[in-house]
Parts: sequence; C-alpha cells; structure tokens
Amino acid sequence: MDVLTVGEVLVEFVKKNRDSPHYERGEYVGPFPSGAPAIFVDTGARLGMKTGIVGGIGNDEFGKVIKDRLERDSVDTRKLLVFEGITTGIAFVMYFSSGERRFVFTLKQSAAAQVKPEHIEEDFIKETKVVHIMGSALSLNESMREACYKAVRIATQHGLIVTYDPNLRAELIEPSLIRKISEPILKVAELVMPSKNELFDLTGKRSIEEAAEEVLKYGVRQVVVKLGNEGSYLITRDEKYFEPAYEVSERDPTGAGDAFDAGYIMMYLKRKNYKESLKFANAIGALKVTNFGPMEVPSSLEEVEEFMKSSKQRTKRGE
Repeated sequence: MDVLTVGEVLVEFVKKNRDSPHYERGEYVGPFPSGAPAIFVDTGARLGMKTGIVGGIGNDEFGKVIKDRLERDSVDTRKLLVFEGITTGIAFVMYFSSGERRFVFTLKQSAAAQVKPEHIEEDFIKETKVVHIMGSALSLNESMREACYKAVRIATQHGLIVTYDPNLRAELIEPSLIRKISEPILKVAELVMPSKNELFDLTGKRSIEEAAEEVLKYGVRQVVVKLGNEGSYLITRDEKYFEPAYEVSERDPTGAGDAFDAGYIMMYLKRKNYKESLKFANAIGALKVTNFGPMEVPSSLEEVEEFMKSSKQRTKRGE
C-alpha cells in the first residue's frame, strides 16, 4: 500500500442556495460520500495509488453510500468498520457568496466517532509507505485522537513516512487547541500541509514565513501551504517556492485541500521536484473545485495530465 489514513467518514448534504443559513428553511442536495480522510484516500486511489482507511460507518444506507464509493475506486476498506445501532456521520454545509462555509455535524454521536486505539492493527499499518493524519480526525474525540496517535507510533517504529494536514474544523474544536493536539504528529511528520489560516492557528504567527519556521523547528522537512485560488507555497529550511494556481470557475471548494494532499504526496513518493509536485497538486485542487460534491475529484491521472496541458495558470501571486 502507498498511503493510508485514520479518520472520519460521513455523508454530506449541501444547501442548494448560497447565502441561506442553516436556520432558514431551504433545500439540501445529497447524500454525498465525504469526510476529509475519505476524500484524500479516494483521490489517491483514482490517481493510481494503493490507499486504505481506518474509519467507522453505521449499518445503514448512508454507510453503504460511502463504502460503495470507496470500493468502486479501489480504496482498501478492510478496516472500514461497521458499528451496529449507531448511525453514519452526517454533515450539512452551506456556502456564502464569499466562498466561506458553515457546517453542522452529527459526527460526535456517530459511527465515525467509535474508532478506538484497539482498532489500529500493527500488521495493517506496516503494509503502507505513508500514514497521513488530518486535524479533523484529531478533533473528533479522544478515542479517535488516540487511534491516530497509535497509528503514527507504529509508523515511526517501522520507519514509515508520516504526513499531516491540520484541516481545522472550528465546529469540532476550538482553534486555540489545534497546536496541543497536533504536537505529537508534528514531532514526527515529514510533510505538513496546512491552509494559510490553519498555519497561523497552529503557530500563533501571522506571516507565512514566520509560521512555517515554527513548524520546521519540530523537524518537519517541508511545509506546503495551500493558498486557495492563489496557488501553493513550499518552505523548507533552505528553500522557498511559490507555484500559482490554475484559472478555473469554482463550483464547490469542499475537498480541494484533501485532493491536493493526495496529489502532493504522490509526487513526494516519486521524488519529483518542488515545481512539478506543487503544479500537479494545484491542478488536482483546481479540478476538484469545478465539480459539485465533496468527493468529485479527478477521475484519473490522465484527466489531471490533460488538464495541465490545456489550462492556464495565474501569472503571479494574488492576481
């Protein structure tokens, strides 16, 4: 296996009209298979990597939506656990015209929250090259957090690569706590891939360079900052490199960062240079935002390659 993750899986319902808060009556569309870790491994599988996930679903139709999608895309679901009598996790999301989102989660009472350290089996973790952890999973509850920590301990004992996306969800945890729960991962991670605001919350700094320096102090090799429609920015102890975004019309940004992670890690395993890696990951994120639905990621490596050949990038940061 190339990469696996431990974390939440869920279905998502999206409010049809923008600028319509959840407390106002309106139509939602769904269910869409979702959950940041699930989007990540599904993207990786579509790109040709061998991926797997440890997570929890209920024995219900929503659980079937998720399992069917992951298996259709060849994600290893041997450790996608089915919990009887507990419903599959649900998220409701609405968008503002500004691009901001608001979530309502049922995760803490769902099957997604039932994963415990005893569900993490050393033999399964040993099969992979990379263990990727997301802050949304760490934020879910203590048992899921300890399960993630156990997977990371096993990974480090066997010389595997650990990567981390803080993926902060303010609806699940106070931003001020993200640094505390992230530290056990930061101390062993090779790659950390936050958004700009997540990087600031993680470090308390308010410039990208200063915040990245704080993360690098943990021993991290690369900090890859996702800048949305501006592009992405890589910082190491010795180098800084910015890659502009592709020009696309956004339909649905949910899942773009998770898909980006999969693309960048794929290039990292292939030992590609910074420019190639960021450009490829930017393309995957750009393709994702053009499609409606959190897991409507690029269907194949060929689709990404064709998009890169035929699409324009912005000429500079912030344009």
